[in-house]
Amino acid sequence: MTDLAAQLKQRAAELGFDACRVTSAAAPESGPRLRQALAEGRHAGMEWIARNAEKRCNPDLVLPGARSIIALAVSYAHDPQPEPDSTPSNASEPRGIVARYAQHSDYHDILAPRLAELTAWLDAATTPAHRSLWYVDTGPILERDLAQRAGIGFVGRHTNLVSRELGNWFLLAEILTQAELPIDPPARNLCGKCTRCLDACPTHALPAPFTLDARRCISYLTIELKGSIPEELRPLIGNRIYGCDDCLAACPWNRFAAEARLLAPHRRHDLDAPALHDLLALDDATFRSRFAGSPILRTKRRGFLRNVAVALGNIGGPESIAPLARATTDPEPLIREHAAWALARIQDRLQRSPPPEASTPPPRHTAPPTPPAPPA
Repeated sequence: MTDLAAQLKQRAAELGFDACRVTSAAAPESGPRLRQALAEGRHAGMEWIARNAEKRCNPDLVLPGARSIIALAVSYAHDPQPEPDSTPSNASEPRGIVARYAQHSDYHDILAPRLAELTAWLDAATTPAHRSLWYVDTGPILERDLAQRAGIGFVGRHTNLVSRELGNWFLLAEILTQAELPIDPPARNLCGKCTRCLDACPTHALPAPFTLDARRCISYLTIELKGSIPEELRPLIGNRIYGCDDCLAACPWNRFAAEARLLAPHRRHDLDAPALHDLLALDDATFRSRFAGSPILRTKRRGFLRNVAVALGNIGGPESIAPLARATTDPEPLIREHAAWALARIQDRLQRSPPPEASTPPPRHTAPPTPPAPPA
């Protein structure tokens, strides 16, 4: 089995995974913390977490007879993007910010065939045959906790996984198997006294170390939330139109992150800093066409244009009034509501702005005085 584990890791690397490690299928230690978060309502509207809570706390309920869990990671690190709440100086209109992972094609589509191939290889390599299941951000398991126990990285104060080799910029996938493989040592926490991630959160969604309140998280508000964004949180969202990387970007371990390999060819440069007026003009057909194969499709047009309207309300100027006015007549009530809020916010901002000071005209040109004649 030691040889099999080594071969498994080699095969995972050949398929493009940046890390592959193994832990047992014992229940994750964070089960009590999950139950507490659910009791406090910190999962917001993500009711599927509560529905599958017992499975998340017991891998044997997901795959009966599971003995091992293989944790895998794929980097999506790339060059820095524009600062939130800003528009490039050479841009003709306000620009939005998309979370880095979503600046690629949908990772589910990229990783799924590779996970299926690796799982088939594992099942064929074990004698007697064992059953295995793979997931990529889809199964009822506590993947970050299991990945920490496998040694992929450690759970930081922002509740995300941090790797010494990949920084914060990586995605997780798992294979549950009935085969018993030798396990790798867990990762230890290396946050030290650093609190940069907590300080960076715009909405204070991290009220304490290792505690996330999804009800205030911009990633939840712009992706998972299906209805109206609470008005008191809209100004804090800035120009983030799909997800938020602020707590991730603040982590000093990112300086060790290497450029993504597997996802690099799937980068979508049209999402580096997309023009907000163009996005607000998308109808349903053009929305689906433009974002085909992108995770942004998850929000549907109504949710995405809701986010775009909020961003314009936060950073837009006079040039955004006409696009937002058109959006207030959109057939979708959710878009109309947020466009009207954004329009009122811009108009209020313009009314409160002090008028530009009248410039003092330059003095008229006069000839210099004639110097006195030199003494005779």
